[in-house]
Amino acid sequence: MELTLKLAGILFGVLARTLVPYLRKMMAGKVDKFKKEYLATAVASFILSLIMTIIILPKFEFTQAGIGLEGTIKLFCTAFGFGFGWNSLVNEAIQWAPKKPKVKEEVPI
Repeated sequence: MELTLKLAGILFGVLARTLVPYLRKMMAGKVDKFKKEYLATAVASFILSLIMTIIILPKFEFTQAGIGLEGTIKLFCTAFGFGFGWNSLVNEAIQWAPKKPKVKEEVPI
């Protein structure tokens, strides 16, 4: 039960962090409807979220604090925050990485 809560909390945290930019753009009016192309991105995000969860699970060393529903909620929320935070760190590291300049390809006439 504890392992399931840890996995679910971390996975939902990572997924939530992955979806936040899309939801922000949708709320700002930059995205007006769900396009078919977003489905491939959503599937890729879900797969990456699963991989990220498996990678960071061994680093999560929190045990259930308390008995019953309160302990269960605390464990899930802590795991959720852990997954959300780790994915935020990864996303920020990607943003700070140097980007290659885009080169225009010239088409011969």
